[in-house]
Amino acid sequence: MFTIEHEFDSTVITLVDEGEKPLLEDVVINSFAECVTLEQYDARTDTVVRITLSPEQLQDLAMALDLPEGVYQIRREPQNGQSGS
Repeated sequence: MFTIEHEFDSTVITLVDEGEKPLLEDVVINSFAECVTLEQYDARTDTVVRITLSPEQLQDLAMALDLPEGVYQIRREPQNGQSGS
């Protein structure tokens, strides 16, 4: 199960583990214009663990989920007439 909420400066997606026990803590994904964060509570350390991805890393992750084992480099086209360096 998951929820989607639109905040002022981000979209918040919460993934709820409904699988077999033992269940894992919810994963909260905050999507901002400049980055995406993934957060999950770690009961062993009593802290929230946060991972920050750039938009490009998120795009790479989405593509990687459907590819076989290997090494890949995505070639991105320049946007809005910007030249690549």
